[in-house]
Amino acid sequence: MMTMMASVSQLRSFTRIVLRQVKSERQLRTFRRINNIPARKVAFLTAIPALSYLGYEVHKHVSCATTVFALNKAEEVLEQADYLYSCGETEKLYLLLLQYKNSDDAEFLWRLARASRDLALLPNIAADQKKKLTYESFDYAKKALEKNETCFAAHKWYAVCLSDVGDYEGTKVKIGNSYIIKDHLERAIELNPKDATSIHILGYWCFAFAELPWYQRKVAALIFASPPTSTYEEALDYFLKAEKVDPSFYSMNLLMLGKTYMMLKDQEKAILWLNKARDYPAITEEDKRAHKEAVDLLKKLGG
Repeated sequence: MMTMMASVSQLRSFTRIVLRQVKSERQLRTFRRINNIPARKVAFLTAIPALSYLGYEVHKHVSCATTVFALNKAEEVLEQADYLYSCGETEKLYLLLLQYKNSDDAEFLWRLARASRDLALLPNIAADQKKKLTYESFDYAKKALEKNETCFAAHKWYAVCLSDVGDYEGTKVKIGNSYIIKDHLERAIELNPKDATSIHILGYWCFAFAELPWYQRKVAALIFASPPTSTYEEALDYFLKAEKVDPSFYSMNLLMLGKTYMMLKDQEKAILWLNKARDYPAITEEDKRAHKEAVDLLKKLGG
């Protein structure tokens, strides 16, 4: 069965099936955005908040009937995985996808990378297990990229997981990986310009380097002849692009728009976006954090 599963290199979009299974408006938005919303935080230099149209090909020696069965089975598993992800069933999702850790299909592997990472970020995970899962998620993302360089999600999660690994290897390594992270995010956006999350994360990359502390700038200068730099204007452009692609898709994007306008001294627009972040339905822990920070910043602005 694994051989047949491996023959399915790419699978078609799954969002159509979930619309029949979900009641609330919030869940409908979640299903439409499967793969686009990071379930937890993504970290580059600081802690930051973190479906394409797919075809497929099969081995020519596999019979037509067997191929159809394999494709249907693969689709079924991936649909189940996406359903569990949308429901926040992190542990169940991880155990489901772990069965396919030796798959040659990038669609299984990048999802497993994401699930491993999400599991590592659960509050009840011990520190040693968190580290193990962090490196494990990077290995899966790397393998996904090796299996299919044209998979936008593989590039996105490779960038995210590489950043996570940097948390265990020090500031020098983390900054040293910064250009690699940016390259993979840009490649993800090139492959799928409608993926709002990749655009958002690249916006945060720009924001992080725009406010890089002086001591980290010194470290960067030791590593690169031309250290990575960015501006709040560049960050704003990506956050706005993400919002244009998928309006109100993510509480943290609304918050970052408010924070970026604050850094640009545009108080009116900062208050506008912070109000949106404050009023966003606080469903996830990340939404609640965004809500709290927006409320605190609005108090400072008198909004």
